[in-house]
Amino acid sequence: MYSVTIDKVVHRFDDLKTLLAKASTPKSGDDLAQIGACSAFERAVAQVALSEVPLGAFLEDPVIPYEEDAVSRLIMDTHDAGAFAPIASLTVGEFRDWLLSEHTTGNVLAELAPGLTPEMAAAVSKLMRVQDLVHVASKIRVVTRFRTTVGLEKTLCTRLQPNHPTDDPAGIVASIFDGLMYGSGDACIGINPATDSVSSAIRLLELLDRLREEYKIPTQSCVLTHITNTIEAIGKGAPVDLVFQSIGGTEAVNRSFGVTLDILEQGYEAGLSLHRGTVGENLMYFETGQGSALSAGAHHGVDQQTVEARAYAVARKFNPFLVNSVVGFIGPEYLYDEKQIVRAGLEDHFCGKLLGLPMGMDVCYTNHAEADQDSMDTLLTLLGVAGCNFIMGVPGADDIMLNYQSTSFHDALYIRRQLGYTPAPEFLAWLELAGIVREGTLQSAAPASLRIPNKEQFNELPS
Repeated sequence: MYSVTIDKVVHRFDDLKTLLAKASTPKSGDDLAQIGACSAFERAVAQVALSEVPLGAFLEDPVIPYEEDAVSRLIMDTHDAGAFAPIASLTVGEFRDWLLSEHTTGNVLAELAPGLTPEMAAAVSKLMRVQDLVHVASKIRVVTRFRTTVGLEKTLCTRLQPNHPTDDPAGIVASIFDGLMYGSGDACIGINPATDSVSSAIRLLELLDRLREEYKIPTQSCVLTHITNTIEAIGKGAPVDLVFQSIGGTEAVNRSFGVTLDILEQGYEAGLSLHRGTVGENLMYFETGQGSALSAGAHHGVDQQTVEARAYAVARKFNPFLVNSVVGFIGPEYLYDEKQIVRAGLEDHFCGKLLGLPMGMDVCYTNHAEADQDSMDTLLTLLGVAGCNFIMGVPGADDIMLNYQSTSFHDALYIRRQLGYTPAPEFLAWLELAGIVREGTLQSAAPASLRIPNKEQFNELPS
């Protein structure tokens, strides 16, 4: 039982799960689940009560019992008591103040990360304003390496996303070259396949690898197929760089995705066995998003932001190269409008970084949400200031296969120019060598060496 007295009235909350839900900023998903605060007053009271909770309580009162959930067991079994010790005596409110202190540097936060549980990160985020989420996240750099180095200070990387509704090689390659001309693709070139099968994945992987090798592009490819397909593709000799999987914050939601921690481990080991990285061996790529557990009926009554943070405990077990929240993809049933999407994106980025993850963001919304591209400009700019590792690069910001709105190659140019950011150093060197960039300036015309393959050359590509 947790309580707070305001104007001589005692307000009680049965457990941490209830308190966290009531203290959350408004989310349509929590309203749908009937667990959010019923009024602004109840939310404020819950936030006051939450501020007084000792951080140690999150180790004693798990939101989902240890015996009932594999993710809970992972969180508890991997908690680093030594890393937690410097803040063990703090309450959630005191932890917020400590995070905002000038003496709490990025190096200090990096050492702290193994000592934090996702619930601690979620709890403190619920007490923070937008500027707090941006400021603290901006202190933290989480650097990962495969063929490029992602997460360095003053860099912003992009996943070039050349999806096509029929997986047509000509359409995919055209989108790839379009993105390359704008300096996109240093986080990865990643395709969501229209047909989720092993044979389709192998065909696309071979296409990407052929282009990467032919043009000597220092990046990594990924076909975002199910991890079991990727494991089978590796067994068949496919050129797999990054191993992808969507994950969530409970055992039940992960089972709805068709995965367990053991299957993720198998995928990780299979990827490592190929030794395809040149500057590092981070190779897992995870996508998450608020609302996925609720949509699968797998949230255990936990608010969607806290469940999302728990997914980051799954991700960090496997030393990922990339992690991103597809923040507005699930729809307005879970994040209704611009304000909720922007807030959720900043919460996810903050919690992921605080827990030691290389966080990026798919700054996106569905066409039936109360949001537009101006909304995405707002979130993109805030994430840029917050030090986001990577964003999506989608032709025209409109994914014609997944039918949602994201960020374009031009959006990545905007935020890099506005904040003085560059692509990953290995990729930037290639852009200069290829003549796409000269003396730091993007050229207006494509160099002859990077013309899109003609029809005869397409016939030689995997089909």
